[in-house]
Amino acid sequence: MSVMTDVLVTGAAGKMGSLSAATIATQKDLRLTALVDPRPGDGGETPWFRDVTSALALTSPTAALEFSVPGAVYGNAAELLEAGVPTVVGATGLDDDQVDDLSAKALASGAGLIIVPNFALGAVLLMKFAALAARHYEHAEIIETHEKGKIDAPSGTSLRTARLMAEAPGSALAAPPGAGQASRGLVAEERVTIHSVRLPGAVAHQEVVFGGEDELLTLRHDSLSRRSFMGGVLLALRRVGEVEGVVLGLENLLD
Repeated sequence: MSVMTDVLVTGAAGKMGSLSAATIATQKDLRLTALVDPRPGDGGETPWFRDVTSALALTSPTAALEFSVPGAVYGNAAELLEAGVPTVVGATGLDDDQVDDLSAKALASGAGLIIVPNFALGAVLLMKFAALAARHYEHAEIIETHEKGKIDAPSGTSLRTARLMAEAPGSALAAPPGAGQASRGLVAEERVTIHSVRLPGAVAHQEVVFGGEDELLTLRHDSLSRRSFMGGVLLALRRVGEVEGVVLGLENLLD
């Protein structure tokens, strides 16, 4: 018999938070115990709170899903971990120092932490393929496209992809030409230029383009709706209770 996991969702009024909450509510082994968002909302039978402090005072979640705005991610995640709640961070906006600090809090409290830049299986596989290709090409650039309302740029997925490419064993990537030109985009990991596009009609799309002698290799993934992320969300929530310390990236949860 499976153990029931009581889930708190932050950013519950947002697009990803609300869809995640609705998906969690349909699962037999997951139960919504609290919805958190400073914006007004209706959680039905699930209590709605304006902040994590209020939610933790009145509920006892055994897992949390963090999908708030970038400016609130660190504070929410830190409070959850300090309270001993295993936490899945799907929202972006954390810098390296904040990730290190949250990792330390996770170890200190014994509550697992999973940070996932992208929950779509295809996006995770693209990152793996890009890291492999980086061993054979000196030059690569990333074009990431999201909906016009996405606040952060570059996306967490593109930054994670660039890091995996740069840190891949035997990576051949070199500093890009024209890296000092502002119009050329942001150079991540000193080797991969990222171009961010924000347009109505887009959901989440990424291309990694490798250039070689008389050839181009293009890897592309498209999420056509936010439903493409739900399988990864559920996987992370079901596994976070087993995690010791921090796991960075959904690829580390795949068998």
